[in-house]
Amino acid sequence: METPKQRFDPAPSGVVPRLVERAEALKPLDWKGRRAEWIVLACFHGGVFTRAQWTSFLGCHHEKVGRAVRKLVAQGVAVEEKPPGINGIGRICRIHGRRIYKALGLGDHRRRRITSPAVMMRRLLGLDYVLERPRLPWLATEADSVAAFEALGIERDVFPQRVYRGALGGLRCFFPLRLPIALDTERAVFVYAEPGHETTTALRSWGAAHGDLWRGLWDRGHKIDVVAVVRTTKESRRTRRVVDNWSRYPRPSETGEETRRDLARIERAILTGDVRVLDEYGGLQAALKRSIALEKRVRRRAGRGLMHRIETWWTTRLADARYPWET
Repeated sequence: METPKQRFDPAPSGVVPRLVERAEALKPLDWKGRRAEWIVLACFHGGVFTRAQWTSFLGCHHEKVGRAVRKLVAQGVAVEEKPPGINGIGRICRIHGRRIYKALGLGDHRRRRITSPAVMMRRLLGLDYVLERPRLPWLATEADSVAAFEALGIERDVFPQRVYRGALGGLRCFFPLRLPIALDTERAVFVYAEPGHETTTALRSWGAAHGDLWRGLWDRGHKIDVVAVVRTTKESRRTRRVVDNWSRYPRPSETGEETRRDLARIERAILTGDVRVLDEYGGLQAALKRSIALEKRVRRRAGRGLMHRIETWWTTRLADARYPWET
C-alpha cells in the first residue's frame, strides 16, 4: 500500500479526467458505480483482466464478480476464455466491444487485439500495478500522456514512438507499448511490465526509448520513479541488474541547458537594464525572484542522480501465471 511519502499531488488541472468521470459514459450501457469504474480502468489499461483482479478492486465476494463478467459476455462486449499459451491463472476476460470503447472515446481499437501470450501478460501485469496504486494520477491514453508532457514544455519528438506502415498509412503512435505512466506536479512514475522474455533486450530498448523524456523531466525538476513488474525470482534478478544501472543514467549538467539559458538571460537583463526582457518576467523584482528560484533548484539537484527511485515489484495476483516452457 502507499505510504504518505508515496502519495501524489493531483494531476495538472484539466489534463486527465478522473476515473469516476469517465465511468459516467457507461451509464447508457447499464454500468455504473464501482463496477463501471473497473471497466474503465480495464479498458484504458489493456482491455484484459482476471476475476481475481476485479474482485480485489471491488473488495467483494468472487460470485458478485462472476455475475458481472457474465453480464459483460451476455452484452456481447467481452469474452472470457482460457488464455492460449499461459497457464496457472484460469480464464481471462477480454473486453472487445466497440460500444464500450466508443462510449469511452477510445478510437484506437488495436488495444482490443491480443497478438501473443507476451502481449497478454504485459497488459495483465501493467493493470495489476495500477490496481495496486489506484490513487496515482495515471495517464491512461496516448492523448493523456502527450498532453501532460507537452504541458510541461517537453517536445513530442523525444517521446517513445513507433510508425506503423502499410494499411495504416504511416501512422505515428507515441508510447506504443501502452505501459502505465503516472504524472503529477512533482513526480513521474514509469512502469515496465516484464512479460517473461529470456533476455533484457526489450527492457533495455524501453529504457533507451524513454531516455530523452526522462532527461527532460529531470531538467524541469520532476522526480522520476521506474518500476519493473515481475512474476518470478529469475525475472526479478534479471531486470534488477538493468534498472539499477539507470539510477546512474547519463544525466544533464547540474543546471540543465534550459536553466542555464534562463539564468544567463536574467543576469544580462539586470546588468544592462533591458526593460523588455525584464517585463517578460513581470518586472525587475519578479525577475530577481525567478533567478533565486533557479539557483535554489541547482543547489537542490547537486549530486542527485537522474532517477529518484528504482523498484522491482512482485505481483501476487498473477504470481502463478506460467508459460508452457516454464517450470
